Amino acid sequence: MHRIAFFCSVCILIGSVSVTAQDPQYSQFYAAPLYLNPAFAGSTGQNRIGMNYRNQWPSIDANFNTISAFYDTYIEDKNSGIGVLLTRDSEGVLGLQSISLAFQYSYDLQIVKGLSFRPGFQAAIYNRSINFDKLTFGDQFDPVTGDVINPTSAEGLNTGQSKFFPDISFGGLLYSKRAWLGIAAHHVTQPNQSLIGEESRLPMKISAHAGFKFYFKPGEMGDGFYKKAQERSFAPAIQYRHQGEFDQMDLGFYFTLEPLIIGTWYRGVPFKKVNGFTNNESIVMLVGFTKKGAKDILNIGYSYDYTISQLGPGSGGAHEISLVYSWSSRNPRKPPKDKLMIPCPDF
Repeated sequence: MHRIAFFCSVCILIGSVSVTAQDPQYSQFYAAPLYLNPAFAGSTGQNRIGMNYRNQWPSIDANFNTISAFYDTYIEDKNSGIGVLLTRDSEGVLGLQSISLAFQYSYDLQIVKGLSFRPGFQAAIYNRSINFDKLTFGDQFDPVTGDVINPTSAEGLNTGQSKFFPDISFGGLLYSKRAWLGIAAHHVTQPNQSLIGEESRLPMKISAHAGFKFYFKPGEMGDGFYKKAQERSFAPAIQYRHQGEFDQMDLGFYFTLEPLIIGTWYRGVPFKKVNGFTNNESIVMLVGFTKKGAKDILNIGYSYDYTISQLGPGSGGAHEISLVYSWSSRNPRKPPKDKLMIPCPDF
């Protein structure tokens, strides 16, 4: 019977490979810049630390929880950015988990005045695991009542399967004062992620992201010497991702009325059907708060995905929280380089 149980587990694992062939995604993708594209490492010209948390489909058992933390900084004398990114993604039913630790490098290259390009590189190590203790096998059920009668029938199996594998990614970002265009290729080596010794390659993920920011007359806060300009802007943006058989698009806009940022966008690919169904996934709504000091910036964001797919709003949609803090440690007596800042949103 253990052979039957093991065969069932193999089938489950093969199915899980198909389900999880797509990388986790963030609705606030610009609040997870190092996850989006390694070219964003050091992009603020400051030190930056951040955290992102996403709870997808909390009302059903097959929910996903993703959390990541990152740190990056800009080395002004070398025109370089470095960063480190830690990500954990888990699935509720099978206990399938993926943990990755990535190191990034980017270089800021001014092409002409007002136009810059940042190539980026990432080297990462992944650990993928599953816990058989969370699975129930066929020979544990009474064939008449359906009750679990043999909770220990999986004894003898390796209840904890785990695998490490390396991974390489590249990215690039072209930007001006008002516009940006980025492209990233993750899992370039397509590493074997199988937990059972079979061939199961992690598909390469190709993503492109772009946008344009329209600036309006800035607002004002404070009086006299303490008067400070506050950003007023409108930024339409798009992101498109392709991985294996999956395609996904985010299309929407951000409106900044500092210190408040609001945004909304549509996720889906309506011109490409999946299993006969139109790919309409969700409508995302965001509210963010930014606080800018003399040498630091704090950004806090919350977004909700309202599900419009066949799964329906009963899934609970998705809740997402971001927290990003950046600060300058440069010598105030040293004049800054003439460095162009990337205009993309903070969420």
